[in-house]
Amino acid sequence: MDGKIPTQPLLVSDDKPIPLLGLGTAEFPLGSSPHAQAAIVHAIGLGYRHFDTASIYHSENQLGKAVAEAVHLGIIKSRDELFITSKLWISDAHGDCVLPALRKSLENLGVDYLDLYLIHWPVSLAQGAVPFPICKKDVIPLDIKAVWEAMEECHRLGLTRNIGVSNFSSVKLEQLLRTAKIPPAVNQVELNPLWRQEQLREYCKGKGIHVSGYSPLGGGGTPWGNNRVWECEELAEIARARGKTVAQVCLRWVMEQGASTIMKSYNKDRIRENMGVLDWRLREEDLIKINGIPQCRGCVGTEFVSETGPYKTLEELWDE
Repeated sequence: MDGKIPTQPLLVSDDKPIPLLGLGTAEFPLGSSPHAQAAIVHAIGLGYRHFDTASIYHSENQLGKAVAEAVHLGIIKSRDELFITSKLWISDAHGDCVLPALRKSLENLGVDYLDLYLIHWPVSLAQGAVPFPICKKDVIPLDIKAVWEAMEECHRLGLTRNIGVSNFSSVKLEQLLRTAKIPPAVNQVELNPLWRQEQLREYCKGKGIHVSGYSPLGGGGTPWGNNRVWECEELAEIARARGKTVAQVCLRWVMEQGASTIMKSYNKDRIRENMGVLDWRLREEDLIKINGIPQCRGCVGTEFVSETGPYKTLEELWDE
């Protein structure tokens, strides 16, 4: 690793810290871009070392091909130079499905291990249900004890260096920690200047759980996000004053919180532009202005809420 992107150690793994700037591969329609492989190779060449995927994204195969190409071209010596994250989709969030799901992800990626494997959401789908799009009648409670024990087994087998969760509130993390033998290394959640997650980040800090942020730009153009970050005048003012883009301001803000951030773009110019967050800091007046921006969640999760499901309201899903 060239050392340009800062890193942070994780609680469980002491051999490879997590890079604070990563490239995501979630797009909509899922797995639709023919440019993914070339864009990822380009990013590796620029110095990106953290790549985020998930079984439901249908991008594991393209990421795996890009990694193999980067090794073949001599951009990196081996896959070991990269930090690769994938996620357990809710249709496989059952104790007996976790290990087979991880093995399938490894097969798709063409690698022997992951650096991080996450439970994607704190829900399950009834076995045999269509994985996506989600039918609300198929959403059932997550057996967190059984699923986490299977995640721990994946770690013990060396198939993933770290295990963690995504979209978990502090209440759900507390439930997990009551029986966990290996604590979650990471909680990946929506994190940007319009959804700052102060209380959750403080809780995770106290438990030694690293926070990784998705949708640092709000996830506009996807069913799970909106354009409010781009339309925020306060962020635009900061960007103009600093000679930066709104995207750079958002990415810089997340990194200055001590969190890693996952940005998604297959545009090579934007991938390069987003590296321009490493040699400057936000000013105190910038941070004060950001802290005054009204909060607005982008990824709401309405698809997991129904009168017959485990979460009857959004407040129950997010414990708010």
